[in-house]
Order: sequence, then C-alpha cells, then structure tokens
Amino acid sequence: MISPEQIRRARVLVVDDQQANVDLLDYLLANSGYTRVDSTLDPTRVAAMHAEARYDLIILDLQMPGMDGFGVMRALAPLEREDYLPVLVVTADLDQTVAALEAGARDFVTKPFDPVEVLTRIRNMLEVRLMHRQLKDHGALLEATVRARTVELQRFRSAMDATADAIFLIDAGSKALLDISDGACRMLGFSRAQLLGADPCLLGLANKAELEREADPARAGARAPTRVAATLPRFGREPVPVEIDWQLQVLDGSRILIGVARDVSERQAAQRRLHELASYDSLTGLPNRTLFHQTLNEAVALAGRGGGRVAVLFIALDRFKTVNDSLGAELGDELLRQFSSRLVGCAPARDTVGRLGGDEFALILSMPDDAADAAAVANDVRQALRTPFVLRARPTTLSASIGIAVYPDDSLDAGQLVMFANTAMAQAKEAGRDGYRFFTAGMNVQVLARLDLEQALRQALENGELLLYYQPKASLDTGSVSGVEALLRWQRPGHGLVLPSAFVPVMEETGLIVRVGAWVIDAACRQIAQWSADGAGDVKVAVNVSGRQFAEGDLEADIRASLERHAIAPALLELELTEGSLMTDPEHTIEVLTRLKALGISIAIDDFGTGYSSLAYLKRFPIDKLKIDIAFVRDVTTNPDDAAIALAIIGMAHSLHMRVIAEGVESQAQQAYLRRQRCDEIQGFHLSHPLPAGEVAGMLLANREARSLAPGAGQARQTLLLVDADGAELAALAALFGPDDYQVLTALSAEQGFEMLALHQVHVILCEQRLPGMSGIAFLSKVKTMYPAAIRMILSAETDPASMLESINRGALYRYYTKPWTDAELRDNVRRAFHHFWLVHGTADEPYGAQRDAEDAAA
Repeated sequence: MISPEQIRRARVLVVDDQQANVDLLDYLLANSGYTRVDSTLDPTRVAAMHAEARYDLIILDLQMPGMDGFGVMRALAPLEREDYLPVLVVTADLDQTVAALEAGARDFVTKPFDPVEVLTRIRNMLEVRLMHRQLKDHGALLEATVRARTVELQRFRSAMDATADAIFLIDAGSKALLDISDGACRMLGFSRAQLLGADPCLLGLANKAELEREADPARAGARAPTRVAATLPRFGREPVPVEIDWQLQVLDGSRILIGVARDVSERQAAQRRLHELASYDSLTGLPNRTLFHQTLNEAVALAGRGGGRVAVLFIALDRFKTVNDSLGAELGDELLRQFSSRLVGCAPARDTVGRLGGDEFALILSMPDDAADAAAVANDVRQALRTPFVLRARPTTLSASIGIAVYPDDSLDAGQLVMFANTAMAQAKEAGRDGYRFFTAGMNVQVLARLDLEQALRQALENGELLLYYQPKASLDTGSVSGVEALLRWQRPGHGLVLPSAFVPVMEETGLIVRVGAWVIDAACRQIAQWSADGAGDVKVAVNVSGRQFAEGDLEADIRASLERHAIAPALLELELTEGSLMTDPEHTIEVLTRLKALGISIAIDDFGTGYSSLAYLKRFPIDKLKIDIAFVRDVTTNPDDAAIALAIIGMAHSLHMRVIAEGVESQAQQAYLRRQRCDEIQGFHLSHPLPAGEVAGMLLANREARSLAPGAGQARQTLLLVDADGAELAALAALFGPDDYQVLTALSAEQGFEMLALHQVHVILCEQRLPGMSGIAFLSKVKTMYPAAIRMILSAETDPASMLESINRGALYRYYTKPWTDAELRDNVRRAFHHFWLVHGTADEPYGAQRDAEDAAA
C-alpha cells in the first residue's frame, strides 16, 4: 500500500503561463501537505526540469504562448517511454480533452476547477505513479500483487486477442484500465500504451459512481454479466456505438471488471435504413406521407402548448401529367427531383417539406400571429418555378397551385388541416392555376388585397404614379433651411395619395425597391437641377437607400449616371441608410460608401439608436451625419431617459466629427432644447410638413429674406420659474418677485414647466408640491437629471420631517419652504439661490454679484 506520507512527499511540477493559476495550485498543494512542489511559467523548460528531477506528476495547462501543452507532452514523450509519467491537463475547452489524452495526458480537469476534485485527481494519479515506481524500483508488496494479477490476466490473453470484440479489464479499486485486447486497440484506434492506465470514465466505459459501487468489498463478488449501451471515442473518426457485457471477478482480493464490447454501428445503420425506407420518399428523399403526418401532429401539439400557429401548404404542380406523358417517366421523375430541391430551398430551415404522392407536395410552416409568412413562402415557391427546368438540354417551365390551411383557425386536427389545404389548392387551380388560396374566406380577402397591391405596384413605376415630396431641414446655428429629404409617395388611381408605410414594405419583400430606389435617386437629381434653374439656388437633397440596393442593384452606377445626366454637383446629394441596411453586408457597404464619399456625396445614418449596428463598424463607415430617431425626440423635453439618449448620440457624433440632425421635432420647446444641447439640424412638422417640389421652391426663396428659426436674442441673465397649480397664488408669487429685476416665467403644471425649461435658460425654480398629475418632488427629480445646474426649491404645506427629508433627498433641493412664509424671507432666499448659482456657474460680467455680496455680508 502507498501511505499518505509517501504521496505527500511525491515530486509535483505545476506548469502554467499565468502566475495566478500557479499560485492557486501551489496554495492548494501546500495546504494539503505536499512538500515537494515546483512550478514554472516557461513551458519550454519542462522537459529539462523533468529529466533532472524525475517528477511524479506534472500539472499542465494546455493554452500557453510559445509552446502549448501539446508541445510539452511531445517533448516529454521520449522520457515517458522510460518510465510511467502521469500528466494532469488543466483546460477550459472540453473539445480538447480527447486530443490531450491522445497526446499522452492521463487525466484532465476543466477550468474553473473544483479544488476538492483537483486534489482527488492528484492523489489518485500519484498513488498509481508510486505503485508503478515500486514495481520498477523496489519490488515492494504492490509489485508482487500486480505480478500475481498479471499471471491471472495472462490466462485471458490468448482468448482476448483472438476475438474481434474489444475486451477491457478495469481495477475497480484504483479505477485504472489494467489491460485491453488487440480488438479494443483496433476498435478505438489507440495503441495499447496510450490506453493502459487511462481513466475508464474518460473513455465512456464507466462512470465514477459505478466504479465506486463495484469497488465496495461489501458487495457480492463474481456474478452474471450485465449488458449496457455506450459510445466510445475513436481516434480520428466518429465515436463508435457499442454494447458492453460487464462481469465482475475477484482476484486475490482485487475486484476486476471485465467488459466485452461489440461494435453495433452496422446494426444501427441497418435500422436507420429500414426507418428511411418506411418514412422517406425513395425518389426525392423527402418525408413521405406517413412521416409528414407524424411531424405535423407534433407541430400542432407544440403550437397548442405554446399558443403558436401552424400553416400547411398543399402544393400541386400544374399540368404535370401532360409534361410527364410528353417527356416520359424517366424525365418526369427527374423533374420531380429538381422541383423538390427548389422547394426545400424555399422552406425556412426549421420547417418540413414532404411528398404526399405523385406531383403533390406539402410544407409545414410554424408561424407567428400573422399569416403573411405563409403567403410569403407561397410566393417564394411560385417564384422558384419561374426559372425553367433543364431536362436533357430541353428547358421546361412549370407552375404550381397552392392551398393553405392554418391551425387553429381552420381546424385543430392535423389530418383535417391537410384535407382543407388540399381543398384550397383545388380552388387555386379553378381560379386559373399559378396561384394560392387560403381555406378561410377572411384570409383570402387579405391575401387578395395583398396580391392586388403587389400587381398595382409593379405597374406604378411604368405608369408614372410615383412622385416625391420634400421635407425641409433647418440649421439650428443659422436658422436657414439646410436641405430637404426626398420622401416617396404613390398617387394610386382610385385610392389617392398613399403613404410609404403602406407600400414600401411590399416593395422590399418583392425586390421592387431596387428599381424604385434607382428612380428616386434620378428624380431627386432632376429636381435639384430644376430648382437651380428656377433660381431657388443649390438645394441639398437626402435620399433614403435600401439595403437591397446594395445587395442586388448597382447603387454606385445609378448615382454616377444620375449626377452626370442632370449635371449636378455630388455635394448636393446625401444618402440616408438605416443601421440594418449598413450591417447586411458591412464590408461591401464600406467599399461602396467609401467610393461615393470620395466622389463628394454625404452619408447619413437614419433612425440612429433603434438598430443594431456595432460601434466598431460605425467608426469604419464613412459617415457624415447621424439622425436621432423620432422615438427619442418626441419626449426629449419631459423624459430624462430620452434626453440622456439624445445627448449621448450628440456627444458621440461630435466626438467622431459627425453632424447630428433630430427628426420629428414638433414644438418650439423641442427645438430650443436641442439647440441648447448643440444639435446641428432639425426636421419635423414644427418646421414644415412634407411639400410638393413647387411649394419647396417658394419656401426656399422666402427663407433667404427671413430667419424664423434663428437663435433669439440673449435672455435675461437671472430667470426664475414659478410652478403652481393655483392660478391666483401663482400670480401673487409673480407679483412678489416683480421688483427684483428677474425674468419671471410661470407654469400651472409640470408639463408647462418642462416647456418653459426647454425654451429658456432657467437659473432658479420655485415649485409648489401639489401639482396635477405629478407632484412637485417628482417634477424636480426629473429636472435634477435634465437640468442639473438649475437651483431647485419647493413650497409645501407638509411639515412632517421624514417627508421633508425624503423630498430633499429625491430632488436634491436647495431649500424646502413650508407654509406660511413671509414675503421678505422668500424674496431674500430666492436672491441667495441666484447668488449660489452664480458662485457655482457665474461669469465675470454678472451685474448683480457685487450688490448681492454686499447684502449677504451685511446679513
């Protein structure tokens, strides 16, 4: 037996490039009584150190610079041939464990590791190592025991190596692999030297708990074999499925597990083949009717539990019998194979396509609440058939009729769904073929409306029904109109002017956006030239660009052709792209935008903050301008979160040398707030609604004479905002501060207060606690976030100290006044509040500072 003292005196080497890991293992070993532990951060020294010190165990990290753990084990290999050397691998990557065992490791632990597990593995491996050393060097009792076991095991040798099955002998006590047959080496692809001494648990032969149970001497001895199924690793190949018959033998007190494993991969392959013959169509390889119905039942059950929907598309080829009769059965089969491949390409990855027989196919589609997904897939199938099939160099064109039934709208039964989809398919054939129909009448109305819209859109460009409106933008620095954005409109006959939200998504889905996008660019360039000829001057026009124009069109060629055709300067054209279109193919997009930027065209990101672009990519794109999305502008004067996002975008853009435009500005307060925060431009209904080209020309000419948006004159240096829901009390407060030469602003609610704060530079706020819809404290808490420089004071009839303290903490108040108060006291404290503001934020030309200093000194 190996004593604990012998184990604690064993020599251990810790190899890791991270000092923290080395220190942790040194600490664990030292606290467990190990007295001969060395360590190194340099893996190239390990072989030399072992040759000199002859370590009993090496704890080795796999991922190290210069030489990784595999290189260390290769360097140790010549030394290990002379003697058994346990190597315990420490790794964070489970995928490397088998490779590590193949390279010579005896065991592994994963990071982050359990200290108890690590110490247990170290102790077990050292015990095996010391047993080997005793066998070799000292001829101790263990050597005699092992030799005795060897004599017993040799009785099995001839039988073991004569069989094709794999035989494994495991010592349940030491949990070590004692011997293996030649058949085991052939099955697993490892040499005998690689397998002997390996941990059987790592090979999948057993688990730790089973070995501990079998090692229990209180359990019965030799007994009948038990059969288990397992999967064993194979070197350089897929794992092998096996059946193992285990039998326990007791030899000289040692409990030996004998396992006979046979490869069952051929049997399983035959079973799979039988399953395929029973479940898959032999011609196309698709699920047949039996498997399709089984899959549909499972999909319906899953949707029932999760509240989802399932659509069944029943697809029949039109006039296939005529084609089959004319070309022959052989080419007819080839046509079905080609069609099935295209059909699989149309189906989403998670959904199932099946062949129900003849020229009839079906598709199971899991959907969200909207049935548009089913219609989109039906359109994809129809589109896939438009490309002719080539059969012996002869092109053949087909179409398909498609019926759609939806769970749970049409039926809760999977079989009925297929039947109803078949009925809808027949209706599609009766309607003229090459189309699709929903089984539910209501859905048909929706789908027919979509089809009608799609067909009308295809004709809109040719019929001249599309036109551009233009929404002006204004510079917050000068107040002048800085440009316009071109917005697409559709003058649909019988429907009037149609807004983009109703038809642009359809153009995106059908690919029409590529042709329409090129038309928009050309129409915008034509209008720029027209405005210049009419005397309106040079007008910069922003045009929205779709991601599909990058992917499917030739955006750069379209722009160059339009600029040349209408003889306009590239600097007058600006492209607006969403974050999503930028990230569709970022590398290609960067190349195209860089060339357009070099040409002189400006680039802007539209709806910034609502997409998913990477800031690392944003830095690489040649961007000139960011547009803050309307979602963050709408409540920018009242919502601290929206204000913080807007300010962050402005700050980030300016730090990257980009301009910022806020869209959706609808009030003077929003405009004033954004100007104060150094936003560069605005766009929205406050400035102008989208206008026809003729009205834009008039606005541009008038803008030369007037600057309605120019920054106003300097405001009063001392501005006091009074907020009180009581009109009479508010008027009394305003009259009280009239003689003090303040600019006094009043508000009857928090909403009016936010508007005043956006429009004016307010220095001191005096607010009543009781306000409609929002308390004074809640109002000042938001003001604290959005306007931290303003001095905030509250008026309240509440005298509870806890309430007063909470109010001060929440609003960071300068003063809390309770009723009643004296006019002189209130006026004096407001003067002190202004004085405090100027002490913190004051300027040298502040006219009242000396007077107030004198007053404060006298007080």
